[in-house]
Formats: sequence, C-alpha cells, structure tokens
Amino acid sequence: MASSDAIKGLKRKILKDISVEAASEFDKNFETQSFFGQAWQRHKSPQRAGEHILVKSGALRRDIKAKSDEDSITFQASLPYAAIHNEGGEIKVTARMKRFFWAMYYKANGGLGRRKDGTLRQDKKNARLSTEAEFWKHMALMKVGSTVKIPRRRFLGTHPNLEKEVTAIIEKRLSEFYSNPENFK
Repeated sequence: MASSDAIKGLKRKILKDISVEAASEFDKNFETQSFFGQAWQRHKSPQRAGEHILVKSGALRRDIKAKSDEDSITFQASLPYAAIHNEGGEIKVTARMKRFFWAMYYKANGGLGRRKDGTLRQDKKNARLSTEAEFWKHMALMKVGSTVKIPRRRFLGTHPNLEKEVTAIIEKRLSEFYSNPENFK
C-alpha cells in the first residue's frame, strides 16, 4: 500500500504535467490563430488586415495564467477584454468610443498623400489609408447605444484533444507510480 505522501506527490506531479501541457496547447492557439484547429474569424478592420489575430502587443497571450490547488487547475486571463474575445458577444457603443473612432479617422485621413495642387495621389498607400479612414468613419457614425458584434475567438477552454492529452498524462504517471511509488514522495 502506498503512503499518503506518495499519493500527494503523484497528484502534484500529475497536476504540474497537465498545467504545462495545457499552457503549451493554449499558447499554440495564438500561434495557429485557431482553437485546436478551428480557425478564428479574420479582422474586418483594414488597419489590422494580414496581422496575427488577438496579438497586437502580446499582452493577452502573456496574461494566461494557471492557478492550481491540491485538486484542480484553473486557467484564466485577467485582462478586461479577454472574456469578450474568448466567448464573443456584443458591446455597446459609447460616446467615448465614438471620440476614439473619430480620432482614428482623422489620423488615417491625415496620412493621405496629396499632390501640390491639393488633390489626392493615386497610389497604394492612399488606397489603404482611404479604406482605413472609411472603416473608422463608419464606426464613428454609429449611434451611441448601438452594438458592435465581437466574434468568438476562443483561446482557452476544454477540447477533446486536450482531454486526450490529460488522459495520457494521468495514465503515464499512474503507470510510473505503480511500478515505483517511492519516487513520488
């Protein structure tokens, strides 16, 4: 019969292994821009077109932390926008948001290249900036109280692939435990 210290050691090692594996899998979701192979919806903003989804500064990716006790592990992200990205939903447009949208519109519009006579140059940079400016203008013209739909871009949660990994870790550690329980004290 194994001692209670050995059993506690087994639980600790299993939870640590699961924590490491799950953290790795969740990080891969940001790398592949998907939730275990289910691709995230692309950005509609021309400003972010072609960039990694949910990775502007990397803060959200770094914010994912594992919290564990004797019997469980919980992964969480504490940033205020983490939940809306992970679960999706709608947010109401506020007056402050409208001011931000107008500021972004003027910023995009101010970068447009002009000829000496004041007309716009017909080049790729102007075409991109013009599209960006139109996006921000559309956002700024939304009424206060209207809603913006944020698509679900899940990066944390359970998935059958993760459950398989957890099962494999448990089976491996149990096999090691039954062959030599003294290693788990």
